Amino acid sequence: MVLRLFLFISIIVLVEYYFYQALKNIIDLKHHRLISILEGVWIGVLVFTIISIFLYQPHQWHDFFRIFLSIVAIIEISKIFGSLFMLLDDLRRWFILCFYYIQKLFALKENPFSTGISRSQFLSQLAVYFTFIPFIGFIYGIIKGAYNFKIHSVKLEFEELPKNFDGLKIVQISDLHLGSFFSTQPVEKIVELVLAEKPDIICFTGDLVNNITDEVLPYLSLLKKLEAPLGVYSILGNHDYGDYIHWDSKDEKQKNLQRLIQIQRQCGWDILLNEHRIIEKGNEQIALIGVENWGGNLHFPRYGKLDKAYQGTEHLPFKLLLSHDPSHWDLEVSKKYPDIQLTLSGHTHGFQFGVEYKNIRFSPVQWVYKQWAGLYKKTHLQSSAEKQQFLYVNRGAGFIGYPGRLGIWPEITVIELFHKNNG
Repeated sequence: MVLRLFLFISIIVLVEYYFYQALKNIIDLKHHRLISILEGVWIGVLVFTIISIFLYQPHQWHDFFRIFLSIVAIIEISKIFGSLFMLLDDLRRWFILCFYYIQKLFALKENPFSTGISRSQFLSQLAVYFTFIPFIGFIYGIIKGAYNFKIHSVKLEFEELPKNFDGLKIVQISDLHLGSFFSTQPVEKIVELVLAEKPDIICFTGDLVNNITDEVLPYLSLLKKLEAPLGVYSILGNHDYGDYIHWDSKDEKQKNLQRLIQIQRQCGWDILLNEHRIIEKGNEQIALIGVENWGGNLHFPRYGKLDKAYQGTEHLPFKLLLSHDPSHWDLEVSKKYPDIQLTLSGHTHGFQFGVEYKNIRFSPVQWVYKQWAGLYKKTHLQSSAEKQQFLYVNRGAGFIGYPGRLGIWPEITVIELFHKNNG
C-alpha cells in the first residue's frame, strides 16, 4: 500500500513538473510568476483531494465531490498525455548531450551546444495542446457518452437448441453500478429500451451496485418494471459483495449482501447463487445456470462454484451460463464444461474508453482480458463432430470511477437463439 502510494505521488509530481515546464516555455517571461501561483493552487487542490479520498469511503462521497474528483482526475490524466511530449523533449536533449560528450571525448570538434540545450518550444506547445484534446474528449464522455446507450444484436444457431426454443430472445444487461448515477433518468431509459425489445428472458450479469445495498433504493420502482414471459434472472458481480469498503464487522457486511439479494427477489428477479433453473417451453427444456463471481485476473475473488450449479443439468441438451467475469470462460468453463453452449458475462466495461469502428477494436482493457467485449467462439471436437461454444461479454450499462464513456458506449444486448437444422 505504501509503495503504491509512493509511486502514485511520484507520477503526479513528475507530471506536474513537466506541464509546468511546458507552460513556462511557451508563455512570456512576465507571466511566469502567475503560472507559479496557479501551479501552487493546483497542488493544493491535489493535496485536498488525496486527503479527502483517504478520510471518506466511496459510498460516503457527496455527488458534488464525485463530480469534483472526476474533473480533477481528468485534468491530471490529460496532463499525462501532454507530458509525454516533454518526456520526448528530455530524451532529445539527453541524446544531444551524449553526442556532445562523445565529441568531447574524441576531440572531434568544438561543442556546438556550449551555451546549453534549450527545451523545444514546438514540443512544449504540443504538450499543452495534447493536454486539452483528451480533456475535451473526457468531458464529452461525461456529458454525452455515459448515456449513449447502444443496442447490440446477436443471432446464434445451435443444433442442440430444442425446436420449441427456436427464436428465443434474450436481453442481457450488466454492470448497472447504480451508486454511480446522479439521477434516475438513465435507468428509466435502460428499462424502456429493454422492454421495447419484448424479450422472452432478461438476464442481468452482475454489479448492481458499487459498494452498498442502499444504492439500489432510489431505483426499486424502475427495476420492478423489468418483466419477461420466461423470467428475469440475475447473478452477483464482484462489486455486489461490498469487498471494496471497510465494514465494522463481518456480520454487517454479510447482512448488506443478504439485503441486496432479498431486494432483487422483491423486484421479481430470480437471483442464481451457484444454482440453475430449468426453463420449459412446450414439452422441451433448457438449463439456465448462474454462478457467483469467479475472477481469473487481478486477484478478483472466486465465490463461484460451477460444479455445484451445473449438477442436475447434465441431461439437458442446451445450457446457458451467467458468469460475471469473462475470464471464467477461458479458465474453467470451456475447459471443463464444453456442453455449456453459451456464456453471458460483463465486468470489463470495455474500460469505458477505446475505439470500436468497423473492424478496428481497441481498449486498454484488452491487455488484461483476452475476451473483453462482444462475441467470442471456440470449437470443440466431440465424437468426430465440431461443437461450438460461445461467450458474449456485455460492455455494461453503467459506469464506475470515471463517470463517463468515450468510444466504448453503454450497452444493452439482444441475443436471439435459433435451432440449426442441418438436414
